[in-house]
Amino acid sequence: MKKVLRGIGRMISALCLVLLGYVLAGIGGSIIPSNAGWQEPDSGITLYVHDNGVHTGLVLPRRNQIADWSDLVRPEHLTDPRYASDHLLFGWGDRTFYLETPTWGDLRPSTAFAALFGSEASLVHVDHIAAPQAADDLRAIRVTPDQYRLIAAAIRGQFALDDAGQSQPVTGYGRADVFYEARGRYNAFRTCNEWTGSVLRGAGVRVGAWTPFNFSVMRWFDSPQVDTR
Repeated sequence: MKKVLRGIGRMISALCLVLLGYVLAGIGGSIIPSNAGWQEPDSGITLYVHDNGVHTGLVLPRRNQIADWSDLVRPEHLTDPRYASDHLLFGWGDRTFYLETPTWGDLRPSTAFAALFGSEASLVHVDHIAAPQAADDLRAIRVTPDQYRLIAAAIRGQFALDDAGQSQPVTGYGRADVFYEARGRYNAFRTCNEWTGSVLRGAGVRVGAWTPFNFSVMRWFDSPQVDTR
């Protein structure tokens, strides 16, 4: 029995060391800048980086002169099409985690553990948002048209289309959100937050070299100034 207990203790210690190493690597990766010379342009297109406390995503106009999402994200995909709005919040993540965890109170250890090891089954999550306003959890950034084009293309490329080239909706949590079948493998190294960081990095925006956590992304973008007068 003592040998068994010692073995269990060693496994727990090893697991704790792995988790600690992962967290430290995530912090280190978030500090190292990618596209260090990037500066926000004086004019361009405004988008937002969203943080719900764990997951990050990107809020883009539903339609502008560069990208129109009408072919992939349609009002009839919502349970109530009246909630279709002028901005879309895009996120990406593990399919099972998304569908089985509508709130953090629903999170099961087995679901979280399985997500860490990864899955080929992933989803794009789209929330419809009306007239977003910059806030601590919604950081506004401005990019050039070319950078915006790259961001939109990266998000569009994440959708898994059917044989007819159509997006494949999956019922969301409420009346203003919907999931779509997606491409890509989710794992501990390519998390929902790393996805956000990779989309921004690919467009030349300054962000951490590896961003597995929400704070890894958000630390690179300023909170709006609050007038306390």
